Amino acid sequence: MPSRPLSSPPLRLVLIVPYVVLVIALAIAIGMLSYAAGSRAVSTVSEHLLREAVGRIAQAVDRHIVGSAAVLEAAFPDGMSAPRSVEADFDALRTRFWIATSLHTDPNNYVYYGNEAGQGFGLFRHSATEAELRVKLAAADKRTIYRFTGIDGPLRRERQEDKLFDPRSRPWYADGKRTSGHTWTSVYIDFGTLQLVATRARRVLSANGSFEGVVATDVSLQALNDFVSRLRVSAGGIAYIIENDGSLIASSASPNVTQLPEGGSERLKAGQSAHPVLKATYETVRSRLAATGARDQPQVFDFCLEDGSRIHVAYDRLRDAAGLDWIMVVAMPSSDFLGGVLDNVIRTVVLATLAVLLAVVIGLRILGWVSGDLSRLSDAARRIGDGDLYASVGVARKDEIGHLARSFEAMQNRLRTDRLTGLANRDAALYLLRKRIEQARKDRRRPQVGVLFIDLNGFKQINDRFGHAAGDRALQEIGERLQGSVRAEDFVARYAGDEFVIVVDHEVNRDVLEHVRDHVSQALRRPLASLGNDVPASAGGAIGMALFPDNGDDAETLIKHADRAMYIDKLGTRNTPHA
Repeated sequence: MPSRPLSSPPLRLVLIVPYVVLVIALAIAIGMLSYAAGSRAVSTVSEHLLREAVGRIAQAVDRHIVGSAAVLEAAFPDGMSAPRSVEADFDALRTRFWIATSLHTDPNNYVYYGNEAGQGFGLFRHSATEAELRVKLAAADKRTIYRFTGIDGPLRRERQEDKLFDPRSRPWYADGKRTSGHTWTSVYIDFGTLQLVATRARRVLSANGSFEGVVATDVSLQALNDFVSRLRVSAGGIAYIIENDGSLIASSASPNVTQLPEGGSERLKAGQSAHPVLKATYETVRSRLAATGARDQPQVFDFCLEDGSRIHVAYDRLRDAAGLDWIMVVAMPSSDFLGGVLDNVIRTVVLATLAVLLAVVIGLRILGWVSGDLSRLSDAARRIGDGDLYASVGVARKDEIGHLARSFEAMQNRLRTDRLTGLANRDAALYLLRKRIEQARKDRRRPQVGVLFIDLNGFKQINDRFGHAAGDRALQEIGERLQGSVRAEDFVARYAGDEFVIVVDHEVNRDVLEHVRDHVSQALRRPLASLGNDVPASAGGAIGMALFPDNGDDAETLIKHADRAMYIDKLGTRNTPHA
């Protein structure tokens, strides 16, 4: 029986199989392009976010400790000789220490002094009006505590301590005695509050230049720990601050103080933390610091955990002339960002595979359409990473790429917007001010650009009296007032805390800027409706001015000039006698 010839595959199959292979290959290519573009965008944005987060921590640390030097300077101005004895200069010491604790009541509400004779003098502020003196006039005496109200209020003897306090035996005294300038003591646990405290000290010399005593101020670090704990990095991200030896100062992922089984407490080191990401990032950062030494900060890098998870890390190191040496670290898993990108890749591949029956021309057009938007998205992400917070994404779609584009736009908006007031934030203010200055330079008429720097008066009292929620509402109301007090061409930004910045650059000169300042000052003096009609209160504020190019040729110089002018205005307001 003759064998039948082998049948050839049908033509339809011959045409379909290569087409299916082509479409699958295209789907894989699209997936790879999507993943590559998404990875580049994520890498750029994550690096920017990491740098921004570690920068915010560094600013918080700087703002928290910067006042301590001014406090010591107010208590004992540089070059002022130590008094022969505490009682010989009692009233002057009390006045200066009251002023010193008025500068940065939170956290520097305690200033104290001890001398070689064993005398001690300290002033502790309980509030804006209430304080206590802790005094001992002889080495064998125990400290006596006096309460008083107001800078010159009469002293009311409250008690005498049971234990003998000798300032000469304290660590802060020994550190200040052996150091020629300012010095930071080691961070220690306040066993009354179980919170971390650092002390800044400086020696005080006699009229003949010999060592006479030490003046010091305590800085509670609880506010820093609260700030880091609230810092939202990403779903699985962490942030922490450590000393050079690895001891935790603040952390969003681990306590900084641990309870001992036998009672008592001790500080926790990052290398002993039970949090795997914190411990691993610390070990990696420590090795990189040992390798890079004094290399410029901040640094950004990636590394993998033992389970293969990739972690993005940024760290910065803060040092000062007084011996402070702290390291700020922010870390986030790559999966916090790449999860959405991988989902988009999978959906893109599936959709492309199901589209095997579509015409090649339509497929090519779709490919060009998709790749074009991905290119724009990647370019926008790159510009955002370079610091252009107002870069346009330019992708208007309703699919996954559109969702990703809107996510970038939302992220970009968060980077430049203050979440509480809805105004521009510090970075956006500096960016827009630089743009206005750049435009002014290009204009041959050399138009001027004005800056107003506003610091609210008595805002801490609003928080203390009505609570932080009321303080937030007050900031929102102040933001709305400022926005309504300027022209459409001007912009308002919340610079930090209760500080705001207004930029005026349309037909502006010093007279116009002063007119805007007066208008804003009047708006600030109106009672705050957000606190309720039954409790009328107003914030008011000190306002400083700066004008480009008269007071500075760049954004940072203008801000600094306006800040200094504001501080002078605040001092003038504070020193104005009341009727």
